[in-house]
Parts: sequence; structure tokens; C-alpha cells
Amino acid sequence: MKTKIFLMAALLMSVAGFSQKNEIKAAEKALKSGDIATAKASLESAAGLISGADERTQAQYYFLQGQVFADLGRKGDASAFQQAVDAYNKVVSIEEASGKAKYTADAKTQMTTVANDLVNAAVEDNKNKNFKDAAEKLYMSYKLSPRDTVFLYYAASSAVNGGEYEMALDYYKELKDVGYDGSTMVYKATNVETGEVEEMDKTQRDIMVKSGTYTNPMDEKTESKHAEIVRNIALIYTQLGQNDEALEAYKDARADNPNDVNLVLNEANLYYQMGDKDKFKSLMGEAARMAPDNPDLHYNIGVINMEQGDLEAARAAYRKAIEVNPGYVNAQLNLSTTYVNEGNALIDEMNALGTSRADIAKYDELKQKKDDLFSEGARVLEDALKTNPDNQSVLSQLKNIYGALGDTENFMRIKKLLGE
Repeated sequence: MKTKIFLMAALLMSVAGFSQKNEIKAAEKALKSGDIATAKASLESAAGLISGADERTQAQYYFLQGQVFADLGRKGDASAFQQAVDAYNKVVSIEEASGKAKYTADAKTQMTTVANDLVNAAVEDNKNKNFKDAAEKLYMSYKLSPRDTVFLYYAASSAVNGGEYEMALDYYKELKDVGYDGSTMVYKATNVETGEVEEMDKTQRDIMVKSGTYTNPMDEKTESKHAEIVRNIALIYTQLGQNDEALEAYKDARADNPNDVNLVLNEANLYYQMGDKDKFKSLMGEAARMAPDNPDLHYNIGVINMEQGDLEAARAAYRKAIEVNPGYVNAQLNLSTTYVNEGNALIDEMNALGTSRADIAKYDELKQKKDDLFSEGARVLEDALKTNPDNQSVLSQLKNIYGALGDTENFMRIKKLLGE
């Protein structure tokens, strides 16, 4: 009796195995004819017993499954790409364990194809502003081909564009860990006919130079992406509100890139957001020393000094900004405002005085000082009009100053320029 039961069980297993192989053959046939739906259905029918199949059958099954999912991915099912990769990896794993590599080479070739398909799909996702999907596909492509770290870089960029900051942070940290540089060699030569410098691949450039149609070959290495990566790590920490981590990231970034003024500026802005205006001012001063010809730096130093009531320091910064850029209207307006504000502060003191002879004398003294300050503010704006004669903000502020001074002639002149 026991023997009969055993024979029956063996017979059932044999029938099941036969059915399973038929399904795999049917899937293979459907794939060759381009019938992906039938191929997928056949493989699903065989799935229940595949774990008990021999290694050769398992490898064939997963290879076909990889082809099915890869095709579905190309047709728009984004999740299918990962399933394809998983299937191909199983092929490699099974055959490495068995020592028989019938499908391994093809599986690896297919994974390279999938990596390219992922990149192409990511390009379309980015065009359609599906940035998260693009980032995930680019990262998957990078994992398939770890040497192509540029895909990890683009994955991080796509994640940032999509506002997926935690995802982007993970990618940027991985870029930093693998030491991604991102610099490339650019090949240039001068077109003899036009005199213009043109970029081309090295082989073409060398041929053109030999032909005599181009001259002066140059090999230039593009800037490393390392500074950008460490800067972005700090910026993302800031975006996520993780200020301590951001400050630590800036510390590391500046240690690697001590001459990067943008790192100093970004760190300064973080301190400003945290309410530490003294540290902000200190860092802005450091940045200004690093980039003395940047008028925006001097302007921002002027703004923070003005907010803190240090008018002389503010004026010095605004004057430096104007020296670098004589047409810097905002710096000119703010410089004028420092004098007007100082003059306005004297009015309260004037109004608090009594009617004694001493108070009247003090009043006249303060009034003269106030008028001198207003006049200096007007002089700054008159200089501003030389480079920006139609600027409405300058004209409006200048009209108000002349009105406060009781200078009717200049008041009417500016009012006419305003078209009033």
C-alpha cells in the first residue's frame, strides 16, 4: 500500500514538472512572437512549483521572467524594471551556485540594456516633470552599473527638482562616500576659417587639426562636482530644518574647499535664519574679503549693519558696493536712508526741548545737523540719478527729502521728473 502511494505521488510530481516545462516553453514561444501578455500568464502558471525545479529550469524561468518585465517596463510600467532586474539577478545567482552558466551572460547583457532603458525613461520623466520617478530610475540604473556614478549624480538632481530632499540627501551622501568627482575632459580647437573655438570629441578634434582646418588644440578639464555635492548636502540639511547637521556639513565642506566663497555665503545665510546676526555679519565680512569685487556681498553687509544700528559700518559697506558697481540703485537708496533715518531720530529730540534760551539754541543746533544729514542723503540720490535718471524709487525718495528740507525749487524739479 505504501509503495502504491509513493508511486502515485511520484507520478503526480512528474506530471506537474511536465506541465511546468510546457508553460515555460509556451512563455518562450510567446516572447518570440511578441505576445508579452501570454508569456506573462504562462510564467505565472508555472510560478507555484518553480522553487522545486532543477537549477537549469529555474534559470530559464527567471531569464524569461526578466525579459517579460523588461518589456513591460519599456511600455510604461515603471515598477516592472525592478522586477526585471530582480529576475536577472536570480539567474546569475542560481547559475553561480550550480556552476552551470547557460543564461548568465545573456542575463548580464539584458541588465545593461535595462540600465539604458531606465536612463531613457528617466529622461522622459524629467521632461514631464515626474522628478521622483526619474530619480528612482536613475538610481536603479546606477545600481545596475555602479561604475556609471554620473547616473547617481543625476538621480540626486532629479530628486532635488522634485522636492524629494531626503531621497536627494541619501544620493548626495552616497556620491560623497564613493568619491564622485564628475569632472570630464573637454577637447577644443580653433576653426581656421571662422576663428572660433569649438568643442568636439578627441578623435574628431585630432583629425581636424591634422587636416589643417583647425589649429591650437586644447584639452581642458571641467570643474569637479565635489564642492557642489558637499554644498548641497548642507543646503538640504538646512531645507529639512536639521541645522546642527547642516552646520557640521558646512564645516566639512569648507575644510575641503577653503576658497569657495559660496560655502561661506550659504553658512552665513543659515546663521541668519537661526537668528545669529553677529555670526552672519562675521561670515559676510569673511566672504567680502574673499571676493572683494562682489557688490552684493558688500550690500548685504550694509543691510545687516543697518539693521543692527551700526550706521557707519553700513555706510562703508554701501559705499564699497557702489564703488564696485556705480549703478547699484539699492545700495544708493539704502545709503541715503541711513542719513535720513539718523536725521529723523533728531526730530524726536528736537520736539522734546523746551522754550528756554538754551533749549532754543540746542534746537537750532539739532535742526542744522538734521538738515545736513538730509542734504547728504539727497546728494547720494542726485549721484544715483546720473546712472539711473528715470528710477522712480530714487526720484520719489529724493522728492520726499527736498520736501522735508523745505527746498521748494528742487522739490518741484523732481516732481516734474516724476511726471506729477
